Amino acid sequence: MINDIKNNGILVLNTIRNKDDMNDYLPTKVKDIINERNIKFYIIDADKIALDCGIKGKISKIMEMIIMNLIEFPNAKELIEHSIEKQFSAKGDDIINANKKALASAMDNLILVDTKLNTDTADYVEDGNVFDEINARRGDDLPVSKLVEFRDGTFPGGLSKNEKRKVSTSVPKWNPENCIQCGQCAIVCPHAVIRPFALTDKDKGIPMLGKPDYNYVIEVSEADCTSCGLCINTCPGKGGNKALEFGMYSEEKQKEAQELFENYENPEGLFPKYTIKGSQFCKPKFEFSGSCAGCGETPYIKLLTQLFGDRLIIANATGCSSIYGGSAPSTPYSIPWANSLFEDNAEFGYGMLLSYNKTRDRIQEIMEREYNGVNLTVQNAFTKWLENREDFEATLEVKEKLKKNEIPKELVPLLDYVPARSVWTLGGDGWAYDIGFGGIDHVLSSGENINILVLDTEVYSNTGGQASKSSRIGQVAQFADSGKKTAKKDLFKIAMSYPNCYVASVSLGSNFMQTINAFKEAEEHTGPSIIIAYAPCIEQGIKGGMGNSSNEQKLVVDCGYVELMRYNPVTDKLSLDSREPDFDKYESLLQNEVRYSSLAKKNPEAAKEILELNKQEAIKRYNYYKELSEKNTSE
Repeated sequence: MINDIKNNGILVLNTIRNKDDMNDYLPTKVKDIINERNIKFYIIDADKIALDCGIKGKISKIMEMIIMNLIEFPNAKELIEHSIEKQFSAKGDDIINANKKALASAMDNLILVDTKLNTDTADYVEDGNVFDEINARRGDDLPVSKLVEFRDGTFPGGLSKNEKRKVSTSVPKWNPENCIQCGQCAIVCPHAVIRPFALTDKDKGIPMLGKPDYNYVIEVSEADCTSCGLCINTCPGKGGNKALEFGMYSEEKQKEAQELFENYENPEGLFPKYTIKGSQFCKPKFEFSGSCAGCGETPYIKLLTQLFGDRLIIANATGCSSIYGGSAPSTPYSIPWANSLFEDNAEFGYGMLLSYNKTRDRIQEIMEREYNGVNLTVQNAFTKWLENREDFEATLEVKEKLKKNEIPKELVPLLDYVPARSVWTLGGDGWAYDIGFGGIDHVLSSGENINILVLDTEVYSNTGGQASKSSRIGQVAQFADSGKKTAKKDLFKIAMSYPNCYVASVSLGSNFMQTINAFKEAEEHTGPSIIIAYAPCIEQGIKGGMGNSSNEQKLVVDCGYVELMRYNPVTDKLSLDSREPDFDKYESLLQNEVRYSSLAKKNPEAAKEILELNKQEAIKRYNYYKELSEKNTSE
């Protein structure tokens, strides 16, 4: 990291540690550079300043202030304050003043490390693999020979679990006395860092309700936690007392959690999988991604992998979900995953399905042709496959049996295609509503058994917050500085018009079970399906921060901004799962998100008119779907 620092340079380290800890904390190589090049070394706890000033995790302006002062930039404070006023003008005076307050504390809390750094301690030695080298920012030093095995672009999955970023000093701590064993903390966690375990060790945890052979334990991978607080805010607790609260990071607790996360599998069938509690005992195949703290998208992806596991193949549109889903060299997925361009992901996933089906047709042809020429064990396996071609568990067993027996030579390279798979294409609303909509039209009209998951933040999240066709009237975003003038495209209504297309609208924090049921029904449906998942995003400017995103998912449904719905083409029936909304709460929602409240600061009169149109569109939409749900749509 500091290999290229010049003699007599300046190094500033953001850390919770004090200067006396630096000898034990810093690697010997770093200490050598500091000593030999006469580096002026400072430390600061910028995270604490941000937390004290009410802007938790936002340290960029604090560090900017320190750097500009250390290089003696003229009028640094005035310039940064001006940039704060300009950058956060739409966020409100509270945000502006909090950032200014943080600036004032920055220099007062900067500490010069003037103690001699010892270099006689031994360092941890990395194994020198390609992934460690890239993560250590030494990728430019790697010879081509080290990368030959990855020349086709394929990387091992699930490497994010090795990073242990340790970005949080304050992490959730479990208080078993207040726990009702509901699993809600785990289902909302964006990074899969908090999980329930069923242990036979009676010295750990608390007796599991309804399962006397096990004890119930909640473990937190503290080194992977982003300290968003979603689990704490969601926890119902007992008697008004939460079962989770913030506490200091503990290396001992981290080792305990890591042992269970990596080496323990919960017993199968403890509880029905398609329930809140049951789903969270399933190990996620998507964990420790690089998404924002409190991300509203990743809980859906994590839940998808918990419900369907190794049968999944994911085609991912470029956008936020591809960045946190595949930032080389670390990937959070331990299932087949590939990223396509922004505009053609639906076709990309469709192509995966067609090629997979074509290969499996060939497998069937080989099995039928060679049936009488193989031994009885292989014949039985062929029969099982031919009778259960679309059953993942059955076909996986067939694959394992065929691997251990003599089979036709043509079949050997096709063994990975023996298990039945489920293809899901996922991405954001910029892809689904705008640039990739033509592909979605093609896929939904194909009649093929493919699934689409739309992570709907109502804005282009990854490219800086531009308005999309999912954005609503009055929403402030890039290219809609005075509020978007047109209504949100109704993707649900469009999708319902395709023959044999299953459609669902979900909002996880509002109704966990409705989301689980929608995933289950989409997976079981033979034909195309699309799930539109409302996902809070940092770009929306939720008051109180992203630790409240699950509550926001509830509020949008309660006030009628979002409907929970499922349309099953087999029965031709629309199920409106959300209760009658209270539209009197609509104003509370609009005031709770900067993307709407900022419009009132810019132009109060125009805001009043255009945001009323937003509400009227929501009422009109609700009444339309309510009427539709109350009758059979075939009539």
